[in-house]
Amino acid sequence: MLVAVTGGTGYVGRFVVEHLLRREHEVRVLVRDPARAGWLRDRGGVAIVEGSLGQSTALRDLVSGADAVVHLVGIIVEVGRQTYERVHVQGTAALLAAASAAGVRKVVHMSALGARSDPAATPYHRTKAASEDLVRNSGLPHVIMRPSLIAGPGNEVLKTLVGMLRMSPLVPVIGNGLYQLQPIAAEDMAAAFATAVEEPAITGTFDVAGPEPLTYHQLLDQLESALGVQRQRVPVPVSIVRFSAYAGMVLPNLNPITPDQLQMLLEGNTTNDNAIERVFHIPPRPFADVARDVVAPWAAMPPLSERPTAGRGA
Repeated sequence: MLVAVTGGTGYVGRFVVEHLLRREHEVRVLVRDPARAGWLRDRGGVAIVEGSLGQSTALRDLVSGADAVVHLVGIIVEVGRQTYERVHVQGTAALLAAASAAGVRKVVHMSALGARSDPAATPYHRTKAASEDLVRNSGLPHVIMRPSLIAGPGNEVLKTLVGMLRMSPLVPVIGNGLYQLQPIAAEDMAAAFATAVEEPAITGTFDVAGPEPLTYHQLLDQLESALGVQRQRVPVPVSIVRFSAYAGMVLPNLNPITPDQLQMLLEGNTTNDNAIERVFHIPPRPFADVARDVVAPWAAMPPLSERPTAGRGA
């Protein structure tokens, strides 16, 4: 099967492309800057199309002859012309038009847990909801994925937390730290995308998350355990973080979190309708296992996935 992928050079994209290749699919990836996609050029079975979602010729080249499209492009911070509206909504509309014209048989689209049109929602979530509507109304068979935090080596949020836990005896916690996340292993997420591509019977919109909700404190507990450290936590009032977040809109280096990101963190990111095992038949890895892989470069113990089993080599 030939699968066209947008966002293939991103964090999630790399896992998805690797899974598709392992399952012996051909992959064609849209790349804005081929100079930054060396690993893709070195992989057999991958073709690169230079261009962006705003270039109709590139989109036609991307989807021509493709059996399925996996749409992963998204941003979490607006920078210059890369706005939520332009990327999430206009970009998705352009891709769907090209896919429809090319006769693509299925679109698998990455949205986000919490996507909704509620005026009180963040612009990120509102534009993700708008992109979902575009996919649903496209007339194309589709799967819409709504993942929670996608956890694995290379995740920027987890890298930041691990850096703090390694280097600082004091770790700040926004508010009470009881807001919840439900991290899904990046490998599990990629497997779900590949399954959605392959299984014609799977269609619709699905929440996809890890096996259990974790408070922010529990997330830190498991990262500390994987690192073999224990740090003192310092609560920071939400009002102070919110002020710093708004100040950071003027001075970007002042605070690493934006007002929208703060709102989404405090809202939590969990689901009671997790499809990872029910629909995609993937037993989700616990975050404790994923944490060992994330901290592997700094931990005394190797990650679980690299430890020898009993009797190996005997």
